[in-house]
Amino acid sequence: QRAVLRDEKPFTERPGEHLAPIDFDQEWAEFEKANPYVQFTDFLSSLLYPKVFADYWEFRKSFGDVSRVPTPVFFFGLKEGEETIIEIAKGKSIIIRLQSIGPVNAEGMRTMFFTLNGQTRNLEVRDQSVEVKTVHNAKADRANPKQIAAPLQGLLSKMLVEAGQQVAKNAPLFVIEAMKMETTITAPEDLTVGSLTLAEGARVLADDLVLTVA
Repeated sequence: QRAVLRDEKPFTERPGEHLAPIDFDQEWAEFEKANPYVQFTDFLSSLLYPKVFADYWEFRKSFGDVSRVPTPVFFFGLKEGEETIIEIAKGKSIIIRLQSIGPVNAEGMRTMFFTLNGQTRNLEVRDQSVEVKTVHNAKADRANPKQIAAPLQGLLSKMLVEAGQQVAKNAPLFVIEAMKMETTITAPEDLTVGSLTLAEGARVLADDLVLTVA
C-alpha cells in the first residue's frame, strides 16, 4: 500500500463517504429527460465515471448499440464479399454482406455498397487512411447583393459567364453538381459580372463566394 500511495493517506472508511450527496430521484429524472432510452445503470455509470460515460454515450448516439456486432467485424470490418449475421432482437437477425467499396473522392469519402437481407444499400464512409487537403474558399456576405454565393456544397462544374459580361435577370451564371444532380444558379437581376473568384472544377461549400457584381 505504501509503495502505491507513497505520501497519500489511505482511506480507512467507505470510499463512498468521500462523495458529495446525491438526490437520486431528482438527478435521475433530469438525466433521463436529457438522455432518452437510458437505463438506471447508465445513470449510475455517469455518476461514478462521468468522463468515461460521456465519451461512451457520444459514441453510442453516433453509432448506436454496437454490442450486438460480432467482435471481429467491429474491430476489423468486413472484406468485400464477406457477410455477417447480427441479432438485433431475440429471434430476429439480419444478414449484412459487403458487396464492394468505391474509390475515394476529393473529400476522402468512399461509397460502401452492401446488401441487408438481400436488399441493396449504400452509404458514404470517411477513409481515415487518406489525407485530405481542405481548401478554404472565401465566404460571401449574404447581406451584400454584389456577392453571389454557392447555395450548396458540391462541384462547380460549369462557369457560364466571364468578368465584365452583362447578364439579364434569370440568366444562368454557374452550375453546381452534387449527388449526381445539377443545380443552375441564375442572376437575381440585370447585372454586370465583376470578378470570378472560383473556376470550374472547384469544390465549394454552401456560402462560398463564386463571383462578384460590378
